Amino acid sequence: MSVRVEFPDELLVATREEPDVFSRQVMIFTLGHLYSQGRISSGVAAHVLGCDRLAFYHLLSEYGFSVIDYAPAELNDEVVSSRKLAERITPP
Repeated sequence: MSVRVEFPDELLVATREEPDVFSRQVMIFTLGHLYSQGRISSGVAAHVLGCDRLAFYHLLSEYGFSVIDYAPAELNDEVVSSRKLAERITPP
């Protein structure tokens, strides 16, 4: 299945973008939004863009999306886990 979205030519003129560059930007914004909502995984987004997850994470940052978005309780759990791990691997 494929979905096609059309934008008026005036938008390309106003943004001074080539159609292929504009199309990729729209795809990145769409995938970034879906990822930030938890509707798709980074793996799915990377696959659609034809890149690996690390490249997708870099694109998220470049386009203003948060790469890691923990709920407050999850963030606290990560902090506790990270500190415990650091204590185990850091010599006294």
